[in-house]
Amino acid sequence: MNSTDKPEIPAGGDIPPGPDPAPRLWRRFVIAFIVALVACVGLLAAFTAVVDPYGIRVGAGGAPRPIVDINQRFMYPQLARSGRYDSAVVGTSSLRLLDPEELNRLFGTAEKPARFANLAMNAATPWEQMQLAQLFLRTQPAPKVLVFGLDRSWCDMAADAPEKRLTFRAFPERFYDANRWNDWLDTFNLKSLEIAIRLVSYELGLRETSIRSDGFDVFVPPDETYDAARAHAHIWFEHTSKGLPAAVVPQDPPAAVSDAERAAWTFPAGGWLDDLLRTVPATTRTYLVFPPAHVSAQPRPGALEAATDRACKAALADIGARHDATVLDFRKPSEVTRNDENFWDPLHYRLPFASRIAEALAAPQPGSDFYDIISRPVPSLPSSGQ
Repeated sequence: MNSTDKPEIPAGGDIPPGPDPAPRLWRRFVIAFIVALVACVGLLAAFTAVVDPYGIRVGAGGAPRPIVDINQRFMYPQLARSGRYDSAVVGTSSLRLLDPEELNRLFGTAEKPARFANLAMNAATPWEQMQLAQLFLRTQPAPKVLVFGLDRSWCDMAADAPEKRLTFRAFPERFYDANRWNDWLDTFNLKSLEIAIRLVSYELGLRETSIRSDGFDVFVPPDETYDAARAHAHIWFEHTSKGLPAAVVPQDPPAAVSDAERAAWTFPAGGWLDDLLRTVPATTRTYLVFPPAHVSAQPRPGALEAATDRACKAALADIGARHDATVLDFRKPSEVTRNDENFWDPLHYRLPFASRIAEALAAPQPGSDFYDIISRPVPSLPSSGQ
C-alpha cells in the first residue's frame, strides 16, 4: 500500500482501537501530585525554619523566642544558650515554682544584679537535668548562682541504666550538644509546624505565651481554688488505695542492713553532679536542695528505703561540701511536710512555700524546722594585710 492508499477497514466496518490514554493520564497525575507534595512540604519546612519556634538560631546575646508550648525539653535550650541569664535553677517540677524575679531581688543588688532563669523541667531525670546544666555552662561558664533540685530520682541506684536516662517524653538530644546544625533534624515535623503557627499567632496578638521568658510558670491551680478534701485524697491515695490508713506508720522492726550491704550502695547520678561541679568556678554560689515532699511521699521510717535515702543524701551532701556548695534539706518530716493543707499532691507544695524556699536559699537560718542546713561554705577570713 502506497502513501495515497486509504487504510483498509476490516470487514464489518469496525475501526481498530488506538492506544489507551488512561495510563498516560495517571502518570501525569502522579507526577503532578508528587511535585505539588514536595513543593508543599518544602514551603512548610521553610516556614518552620524562618519562624524557628525552638530558637535554634538563638546564641549568646540573642533574644529567645516567646515560649508558646509547654514542652520544656524543646523550649529551654534556647534560654540556656541565650546568655541573657547568669544564674539558673535546675531540677524537676518540685522547684518550678521558684520565681526568677524573686530570686533576682534576693540574690542581686543595684550594683550587681542577678538574672535568673528557672530551667526546672517536669519529671526530668538526673541525666536530662545534667544535659541542660552543661548547655547553660557552655554559654555562661562563670554563673553567679546555680541551684540544683535533688529529688528522689537522684537516689536511684540504676539512674545510669539506658531506660532510666529518659522518660516517655521526647527529648531532643541534638538540642543539647555543641553542634547547632544538627538541631534542625528534630525540627521538621508536624509538631514543630504547629508550634511555629502558634508563635505567629502570638506575634499577631491572637494568643498568650505558655511560659514566661525566664522559664517561670505557675503550673499548679490558682491558690484560691484549693480544695483541702480533694488534696487529702490525692496525697494519701497510694496508702488508701492499698487499704492502708492515711498516716505514716514506721516499720517495726526496722530493716537490718549490714555494713557490706551499705558499702555496695552506689548512686551514679551523684557522679554526674560531681563531674559537673568540677567545671563550676569558685566564684559561683552553688546550692544543692532536697525539695519538700509531703511525708506520705518520704520513705517510711524504719524501712530499707529510708536507710538508702539517708545514705544517698549523705553522699550528695559530701559532693556539695567538696565543691563549696550550700546543701539544704527540705525533704524531711517537718511542720510543713506533715500538714496536708500545704500540698496539692504528695510532691507539689502550694505557691507561698516557694517564696519560703527562695528566702532560705538566699539566707539560710540555723534551727529552722522547715529545713536542715547539711553543709555550707566556710566564709573566708578577711586578709590581715600582713
